[in-house]
Amino acid sequence: MKKLGMQVDQIEDVESIVIKTPRGNYIFDSAEVSAMTMQGSTTYQVTGQPRFEPASVAIPDEDVTMVAAQASVSRDKAKEALVATNGDIAEAILRLSSS
Repeated sequence: MKKLGMQVDQIEDVESIVIKTPRGNYIFDSAEVSAMTMQGSTTYQVTGQPRFEPASVAIPDEDVTMVAAQASVSRDKAKEALVATNGDIAEAILRLSSS
């Protein structure tokens, strides 16, 4: 590979790797990482088994207050419903009103 101008190095002691996306994070708790440099450009290769952690939805206090008032429930119940519906106010109110 050196004849081709490629250099491959193993990165040692990698504890974890996190790839962040809008939907959530891919987390590699134990992974092997190689850095390949060719023609001045470095590419990283990650080998391992990731786990996916979905992104948590930010629920504004105003939404909790509105759902609690509209569905006549406590703020805690309103927040639970909003989390369960990924922040969808109308769906949260419908769920709470129908139960």
